[in-house]
Amino acid sequence: MSPAAPGEPGLSERVDTEALMVTVGSQVRVLRKMHGLTLEETGQRSGISTGLLSQIERGRANPSFNTLAQLAHALDVPIGRLFHYAEQKPPPVVRAKERRSLDFHERKDDASHSLLTPSLEGALEVVWVEAPPGYDTSQTPFAHPGEEFGIVLEGQHEIYLDGVCYQLGPGDSITYSSTIPHWYHNPGPAVMKAIWVITPPSF
Repeated sequence: MSPAAPGEPGLSERVDTEALMVTVGSQVRVLRKMHGLTLEETGQRSGISTGLLSQIERGRANPSFNTLAQLAHALDVPIGRLFHYAEQKPPPVVRAKERRSLDFHERKDDASHSLLTPSLEGALEVVWVEAPPGYDTSQTPFAHPGEEFGIVLEGQHEIYLDGVCYQLGPGDSITYSSTIPHWYHNPGPAVMKAIWVITPPSF
């Protein structure tokens, strides 16, 4: 292997930089989701374009110190927090009493969502869902990249895919592309309990 030309970074330096970019991107994504922020909202807070934020989260951009400072301020963390290495992973087991709530804007008529995976850093987002009778998200349909799988454990659940209603009861499951506009309704009379799997994580 020929040596690097003068002024050109060596292989080890390039590898270290690439690893650091991936680490920073992973931390930005995790912190953003912990705050319940979309890319657009984070961009508005930080003054950084959505396109650049997306590249940073995927480890494909080498942001300047000023950009990192803006991100840290927007995410309300010290700038050093963005450099925490991926080796600092949470334990693989999630105890029932230690599930992390994914509800950042709770209302009395809202469903509750609890994370069953240790974090949102992996390829899967697995969520425990409990929806009260009358729960209805038809006013705010969801659509995002990825795929979803859900299985109803208790109660009744209606899943609308681009306006088509699929009725599920205990033991019934459904799989669909998350790019299809979708929303949910619990026709009652009991609380609906289900497990939902999303890949990649959307929260």
